[in-house]
Amino acid sequence: MKENDNQYFMRRAIALAQEGMNAGAGGPFGAVVVKDGEIIAEGHNSVTSQNDPTAHAEIVAIRLACDKLNTFQLAGCIIYTSCEPCPMCLGAIYWARPEKVVYACNRHDAAAVEFDDQFIYNELDVTLEERKIAFSQELRDEALVVFNAWTNKVDKTRY
Repeated sequence: MKENDNQYFMRRAIALAQEGMNAGAGGPFGAVVVKDGEIIAEGHNSVTSQNDPTAHAEIVAIRLACDKLNTFQLAGCIIYTSCEPCPMCLGAIYWARPEKVVYACNRHDAAAVEFDDQFIYNELDVTLEERKIAFSQELRDEALVVFNAWTNKVDKTRY
């Protein structure tokens, strides 16, 4: 990869952020997934147009890339995103296991335009009892039966 490739791919992510925002699809966020120096998937935030709180640019691009590559992991891929990933996208990125993430704006830039994820980071540091959304546990013993079946499943795909 040439030095200016990073800028090329990042400019595409930024353009997607602008396109999605202008189309009324959602917030000003765009992402591309690159493998072997080629864009294999791209996406922009579509939260409001799809009524889907998970339709962040990175999630959209990851889903499309995995579909195109027929895999659930993005080994050897680089994700370019117009902004530092939020906690949800960060989790998805770690599950997808790309080689690298390159971002433009950071979380403080996003907070300055009213996309502040700090409350989620804060929630991760408190006990379940202290969280803003109530959490309760039910039927753990019944659910553990399924977990135990997974442990004993011989034909499972590990990830």
